[in-house]
Amino acid sequence: MLNRRRIFRPAQSPRRWRGAATLLFVGVLGAALTGLGLPSALMGSAPREQDWAAPGGEVRVVDGDTLRLRDRTVRLAGLLAPERGTRCTDAAGRGFDCGVAAAEMLSRLLRDRDVACRVRGRDRFGRGLGHCVAAETDLNLGLIGAGFALADTDAPVTLGTAEALARQRGQGLWAPGFTTPESWHRRP
Repeated sequence: MLNRRRIFRPAQSPRRWRGAATLLFVGVLGAALTGLGLPSALMGSAPREQDWAAPGGEVRVVDGDTLRLRDRTVRLAGLLAPERGTRCTDAAGRGFDCGVAAAEMLSRLLRDRDVACRVRGRDRFGRGLGHCVAAETDLNLGLIGAGFALADTDAPVTLGTAEALARQRGQGLWAPGFTTPESWHRRP
């Protein structure tokens, strides 16, 4: 075997300094971010309740239980409105979309007024769950009281009472001759 002689040998890299430099960089970056202040939603420190508001011109009805306040989406808490595409029948036997009817009722309750919502938590789609008011009109209560939404089983008593009154008076989708959404027939 021949002895091979190396003529070129690469310079030693300062590997022992590489780990220390990275650690130093991360430490300086962390200190800078702490000094600037972190958003309150990080590290589990987000407030449990938030107040969201928008002027009437910047509020959109998404469906019977969902509003868009500027760039935020809020679902009215404590109620269940029919989804768009849900078929109902009126007293004359004509079919119509109950979800659209619920959205139209919500739009009438809004009447292009400013909206303020108290948001507590999120639903499974990431929307804020809120109790909303337009001027002096309670939107959650108004939609149920008009007969276009059901009170959730864990909703406040006032919403359950409003649903019972709407049923008794035959308002909205509880009107005589109307066929309510199939999912509502399973409710007590």
